[in-house]
Amino acid sequence: MNFVASRATAIEKLNQFAEKNLIEYSRLRNFDYGPNNRSNISCLSPYITHGVISEFEIIKKSLSKFSFSKNEKFIQEVLWRTYWKGWLELRPNVWTDYLNELKKIREEFKDNTKYKNAIEGNTNIECFNEWVNELKENNYLHNHARMWFASIWIFTLDLPWQLGAEFFMKHLFDGDAAANTLGWRWVAGIQTQGKNYLASEWNIKKFTNNRFNNIKLNESAPPIISNKTYSASKLEFNNPQNLEEKNLLIFDNNLSFEMGDFKDQKFKKVFLISNKNENRTIELSEKLMKFKSQLIEDQKKRLEEKSIDTEIIDLSEIQNINETSYGLYPTVGENLDYIKTNNLKIEFLYRKLDQFSWQYCNKGFFNFKNYIPKIITTFN
Repeated sequence: MNFVASRATAIEKLNQFAEKNLIEYSRLRNFDYGPNNRSNISCLSPYITHGVISEFEIIKKSLSKFSFSKNEKFIQEVLWRTYWKGWLELRPNVWTDYLNELKKIREEFKDNTKYKNAIEGNTNIECFNEWVNELKENNYLHNHARMWFASIWIFTLDLPWQLGAEFFMKHLFDGDAAANTLGWRWVAGIQTQGKNYLASEWNIKKFTNNRFNNIKLNESAPPIISNKTYSASKLEFNNPQNLEEKNLLIFDNNLSFEMGDFKDQKFKKVFLISNKNENRTIELSEKLMKFKSQLIEDQKKRLEEKSIDTEIIDLSEIQNINETSYGLYPTVGENLDYIKTNNLKIEFLYRKLDQFSWQYCNKGFFNFKNYIPKIITTFN
């Protein structure tokens, strides 16, 4: 697998998938044929996560090929990330509590042999070891493999889910605070309390075309128990009615400014914000940091082609801008944590899709998906 860090590559992947493989997506999407055959899925998530291509660019392309009824499952999967982000925005303490728990658990497990064997792919479970190596090598796993991986980590290897979520965030090109943290919570049985996801030998064999042997799992483990509950906050995500000519900050989740809601607004200067590991609670791998850096450089090149004054700076350098700036909202995660901790003066601008969709994220996804036709009608 190869993820080239450019918008041009994202568009090419989208077009190829829509033309050749979209029609079979619902039937084949759960099969993990291995890293050398990903034709049954779009592999667009690393670009969606970084805002290199938007959810609605993808949905619009899919609807140009097939009707909503034939596209429904694919569109739902595209909007899962939008939903997860909205769910976490309404309950940001879930992320804060996760990081606090992680810091404590890290210390407890720093010399734990079972944990070290897991992250080195040195267990007695062949498929798990393969996925560890695939994750480190390709910075990507099939969604079904992520579910199996997390289940094995939590219920067979008996390791804390918080460390597994950190391991994913460290390596995944498409890792983000919402989808990753909430996905691991869901497998553990604390996102939907009392309902965990248990990987099974037959399911892994079926959906990997019997690529693996030696799959001895705990298939009857109870869910993780958590006494914490989180109620949805009543938050408003409003933009200023009249935008002034100020500087604009763009973080690594909004890297297609020229296609976005504010592309016609005049700003003094655009600052593209990188975030070094020194600023992060979860240290990212060298390959992931390089991927982010290249995507930021690609955005800079595209903006300069439009004669937009653009500069790349580190997150820690924002405080050197001696005036309040606008910033495309970075969503709950490491960037926003740093901004709040350091009390940086930024007036956030929110995507219209997020403003509209997040109001439907106060409950579960099955409730959210009822509003997907309405969301599509509003933005298509």
